[in-house]
Parts: sequence; C-alpha cells; structure tokens
Amino acid sequence: MALNSHFLLPNRFRSSFPPIRAVAGVPPISRSISPQTTPFPLRFSAHAAQSSGFPSVSALSSTATPETSSFTWDDAVRASQPEYAPGDSSDLSGFFEKIKFCNRGSEMRFEFVPFVIEENTVGYIHNRFVEHLKRFEEVFVIKDSSSHGARFGYCVTLHDKLGTPEERTAAVGEVIKCLVEEQEELIPGIRNELYPVTSSFGGRVYFSLERAAVPYFGIKAYGIHMNGFVESGDEKLLWVAKRSLVKPTYPGMLDHLVAGGLPHGISCQENVVKECEEEAGIPQSISVKALPVGAVSYVDIDGDRFKRDVLFCYDLKLPESFVPKNQDGEVEGFNLMPVGSVANIVRRTHFYKPNCSLVVIDFLFRHGYICPESLGYLDLLQSLRSGNCS
Repeated sequence: MALNSHFLLPNRFRSSFPPIRAVAGVPPISRSISPQTTPFPLRFSAHAAQSSGFPSVSALSSTATPETSSFTWDDAVRASQPEYAPGDSSDLSGFFEKIKFCNRGSEMRFEFVPFVIEENTVGYIHNRFVEHLKRFEEVFVIKDSSSHGARFGYCVTLHDKLGTPEERTAAVGEVIKCLVEEQEELIPGIRNELYPVTSSFGGRVYFSLERAAVPYFGIKAYGIHMNGFVESGDEKLLWVAKRSLVKPTYPGMLDHLVAGGLPHGISCQENVVKECEEEAGIPQSISVKALPVGAVSYVDIDGDRFKRDVLFCYDLKLPESFVPKNQDGEVEGFNLMPVGSVANIVRRTHFYKPNCSLVVIDFLFRHGYICPESLGYLDLLQSLRSGNCS
C-alpha cells in the first residue's frame, strides 16, 4: 500500500481560508495562534509532525485512546492551516493512519468464540468474557462445535427455552444488569438503548441487546452519519461539532453535525430526521432532504470488544443562513469550516472521533478533494469498507 501518495485539494483551499464561523458560545477563533501558547502538544500524524516541528505521533495504539485528549477550537483551526505542515497536502498517509486505527486487532480474531442463534453466527465473544456468562446456565449455553469457525471447539448460544425475541431480550438484559451491578467496569457506559441482533442489515432480528454490550458480544452495529455542508460561492464548507465533555465516549472530540447509532425499530431516514432535531436543531422540513450516499465499515478489536460497524453516510446541503443549535446537551459547540481545513485536521491530528474520520474521508472522495491522480487512491478508497457491508 503506497503511503507517499498525493492528496489534491482544489487550488482555492491551498493558500487561503475564509473566516470560520463559531456558534453556540464558542469565541471567535484567531488564525494566528503561537505554538508556544498551546496547552499541550498537538497529535499530528508522522508526516505532518516531521514537517511542522511537532512531536511525531503515528497510529494510536490500543492503550493510547484518543478520548483522553483535550484541545480547543483554536488548536483545531491552527492544525488546519497549510503553513503548519507545508507540503503535506500531497501525502495520504494521515488518512491511511485513521483507517488503520479503526481496524485494529486483526491478529486477535482467533481469541473470540462464535455467538450463534438458530445456527446463524450473529457475533463473536472473547473467551475471557465467556467465563462471565457460563454461570448463567438458563440463558447461555456453551455448545461443542467444530463449525461456525469455532477455534476453541465450542460456540456460545442461548437456551432453547428462550424461543422468542422478547424472551431473549429480557433474559440477556437481566444478565447484563447483573454483570454491571457486580462489576461496573465490565460493561461501562450503559445507555439503556437497545440495538437489534441480526446477521445482516434488514434481516431477521433474533433479539435486542443493550447498546453498551454490543461490542462485547461482537454484534454487528449500524449507525447514520450526516455531513452538513454549505456552498458559499465556489467554496464548500462543513459544519463541525465538538462533543460535550460529559459524553461517556470520546468527550470533547470533533464530530459530524449529526450522527447516531441505529437502534431497534427505526429506519435510517427516520433516525436522520430524529438526530437532526436533537443534535443540531434542524427542522424536519430541511432534514428530509438529506441524501443517502453510501456506507463505510470497519472491524475494530480492542481487548474484549469486537466492533463490527457499518455507518450509513448522508449529505445535507444547508442554507448559508442556517446556524445549528444543539437540543440534547451532547454537543459543546459548532463551527463552519472550509472542507480543506477539515481535511487537514483529519489528516494531521487525532481530534476527530475515530470513526468520523472515515466518513469525512468518504466525503472528500465523493466531492473531488481526493482525485484518481493521487497515488494510493484505490487502496484508500477500498479501505473505507474494511468490514463486511452486510
């Protein structure tokens, strides 16, 4: 895979940037911020760090989680400027790095046991986590199996007496509740939100599972991510959100204008409309115009968690006069930034919530900011769907 590839931005984004619009109480951003006044080192990708003088930070390890970072809008804007990493606009390695981080742990796949319902593999459970389930014999059954790719010679399934989705949902829910009461850190961040357990999108739902427990059972999860953009003259700008510091996951990191997991019993389009209202105050008269434009996928194995996520991508062109306003307390603020600036932030830093970087990169492809002339173009494009899109 070629990493010394060319990233081509339209000329208008290479040297000049229009003012960035701050909202939701965020003070105006200065474009000239001294590196000496930064409260901490910026996390740059290797190439950007070498050319900018900042400490080199390559792909994050499983022990160096991006959610431990703290940064300001000023830091994000400073990192987006071309003068802080001259010449790196021709380098795709920062984008490859973000995709690599979302697809960690492939060497640990064989530590997981198939989770099988009605002879269909719906998930994968780490052999350590299986030990916590064994005592719940009326719910979980450890079954000898040489099929389903069971490396350990067994798989996990549910008791035959749990014959309906409702019975399975209730029984597994009680197990999750019991485990968390005994050892809260075993499944942190309980959301009281149910995700469907299915072997493929739109397929039969075998039962529903607490959202926080989904990666511990290796269940395939789906979400919607929406790029809210504005066209001003011949320039295109993206609305960028900064997550609230009280969010249980990735607090304070950059995010899309609208994004959310896909819970049980709601369609993608309905979820887009709902999340638009909750996260950005976008009325239904506008949000229904959001266009489905594809999907990205990844497989991330970290400890006992096996994330198999598919994110449905949407684009929504917004009026220049529209200013988002968060309604659910999950967003600290918003900024309207040139697409070239957003591309630089994704490429050079770890300020974005990891899976959001994939959706931004997909946007860059679809809107012509990464071109076929770029070496590594097809490798990068293909890697956006590293997981099974099913």
